[in-house]
Amino acid sequence: MTRIFEKPASHLRHLQQSLKNKSSSTDVPWWRQILDPNSDIVNRWNYVFLLTCLISLFIDPLYFYVPFVSERACMSTDDEAAREITIYRSLTDIFYFLHIAMKFRTAFVAPSSRVFGRGELVMDPREIAIRYLKTDFIVDFTAALPLPQIVIRYVIPAAKRNGSGHSKSTLALIVLIQYVPRLFVIFPLNQQIIKTTGFIAKTAWAGAAYNLLLFMLASHVAGASWYVASIGRQFSCWAIECNKERDAVPPCILEFLDCSNVDEDSYIRDYWRNSTKVLDKCDAVNDEDSGFKFGIFADAFTNEVASSSFMAKYLYCLWWGLRNLSSYGQNLNTSTYIGETLFSIFISIIGLVLFAQLIGNMQTYLQSMTVKIEEWRIRKRDIEEWMRHRQLPEDLQERVRRFDQCKWLATRGVNEEEILQTLPLDLRRQIQRHLCLNLVRRVPFFEQMDDQLLDAICERLVSTLSIMGTYVVLEDDPVNEMLFIIRGQLESSTTNGGRSGFFNSITLGPNDFCGEELLTWALLPNSTQLPASTRTVRTLSEVEAFALRAEDLKFFAVQFKRLHSMKLQHAFRYYSHQWRTWGACFIQAAWRRYMKKKMEYELALQESYYYNQDPNDEGNYNEQSFDDAGPEQPLVDSGSRGSQQLGATILAKRFAANTRRGIELKMADSSSSLKMPKLFKPDEPDFSAE
Repeated sequence: MTRIFEKPASHLRHLQQSLKNKSSSTDVPWWRQILDPNSDIVNRWNYVFLLTCLISLFIDPLYFYVPFVSERACMSTDDEAAREITIYRSLTDIFYFLHIAMKFRTAFVAPSSRVFGRGELVMDPREIAIRYLKTDFIVDFTAALPLPQIVIRYVIPAAKRNGSGHSKSTLALIVLIQYVPRLFVIFPLNQQIIKTTGFIAKTAWAGAAYNLLLFMLASHVAGASWYVASIGRQFSCWAIECNKERDAVPPCILEFLDCSNVDEDSYIRDYWRNSTKVLDKCDAVNDEDSGFKFGIFADAFTNEVASSSFMAKYLYCLWWGLRNLSSYGQNLNTSTYIGETLFSIFISIIGLVLFAQLIGNMQTYLQSMTVKIEEWRIRKRDIEEWMRHRQLPEDLQERVRRFDQCKWLATRGVNEEEILQTLPLDLRRQIQRHLCLNLVRRVPFFEQMDDQLLDAICERLVSTLSIMGTYVVLEDDPVNEMLFIIRGQLESSTTNGGRSGFFNSITLGPNDFCGEELLTWALLPNSTQLPASTRTVRTLSEVEAFALRAEDLKFFAVQFKRLHSMKLQHAFRYYSHQWRTWGACFIQAAWRRYMKKKMEYELALQESYYYNQDPNDEGNYNEQSFDDAGPEQPLVDSGSRGSQQLGATILAKRFAANTRRGIELKMADSSSSLKMPKLFKPDEPDFSAE
């Protein structure tokens, strides 16, 4: 026996150890966890990194505004602005490296598992790293490198020490080279966000603003490129003219054009500046007199943009980019310089593509705000044309217009049933419960039902809308739905099958219901044909209600035996206006029958007293004695002629029969106010529990 229990005990210890190891393996720190690419944290990070990428794309062209032309006719750099730009640039670079680290910990879907559904996620860190290194790592790493900081910190000072005049253009070239991988980073990031969430911006206005921001960013890049190209064009002119005066006295030296060397050779440079013709030939203001053509770059010097403050330069260049991108470069007056012509062609093509994309995307986003309104307007136009074509009367046309308007105000063009049908059953049931349960419980008849039956009713309720004057159902027409009123009032009237002289009308308001004949029909075991309505229901105002169709009520009667209980029977009879009307009429008829019998009895007693009294005792009769007599108190003294009582009784019966016959004939011939047409009791549902 001991050997029998040893093996299970060892297996139990092994299972406990494996569960412990499994639980310890799941409790890994957050920096070692593998993330689902569709999880909320990854989606939020993608939005944050997208915003960071846009900021970095905005910051990088600001380096183009660092060089400027000083009033002393030399090139200089704004070192303070360069330091501030570098600080912000370094902050955005941190996000690029964080993005690289996150992509090393983000799972991917195996291509072989995409045959059905979402596919299977690969959670192995080694496979994730290999795939990332083979695909996007090079682009992401190149975009994250702090190349402008390296150029400012090491390259430009070395170029100045070597006397090179290309230190300003080196920074611009590095920024332009790194701008390309940063653009390649933002495009797949956009696609990833759209693939995961379905959109970039949640609202139409946010989408339009996002596309406008992209166009502004392109204008910012175009304006900054134009500015740095203008500075380069100015330096090229100075370099060309300076080479021509290399053999002159005093000779032209390129260091004279660098403001950092002005203070060292101030006497020689001042002497050269007073005698040289380089500055006059490279003056963009007198472009026609000089042999050098600035073309589209002349505005940077004629409007003193190159020597303005940083903010003034930025705003002017942004306006230049917006103007030329939106006009496709039509305002550009180019020279024959190849670089200038290529730049103008590039501006025209990029402006055409970006402006067309901006207009298209903004139109799409803005139209998405009014697409339902436009659909409703087109539908309204089609309805008007159809009504005119069919020559409908004006009153019918007005009712159609009023119904269409009410439906638009209630739903805003959204088909709720279509939306709910696309959702899973459990989610659809919870939404219907949230929308309808409180409204259903406001109906007193439903207060007697349990939650299970109420949930089933909420799941099958259908919202309806009726305008004022609509006939919901006519008397003797089949009843195909049971209405539970939420808002508005209805008039429920009946003529009891068209009988002359009979009309009954009641007003139904919120929390009432109509069409209770359908419930009686649903509870019958072998009912097939829909019941006929005993009342005419017409709306007195705009009515919003929930409807239970005939097949749904039949389903409830079959599936839920709770519907057959005596408690629901009493609740149904108490809150049913049809049953209330029948009860009131039944009481009135019973009361009138009682009053009629009482009158006949009193007349019979009076006639009996008249025929049986002694002529000698005529003075003993008075009106007060008859009024004080009750139905159980005899009007004739027991001590008087007892032998005549039998004959008096026979005469009284004959007189009562004749009187009753005369009254019935009189009531049949005339329409007296005492006439009470018989109102048949409504069919009583079979509430017996099985």
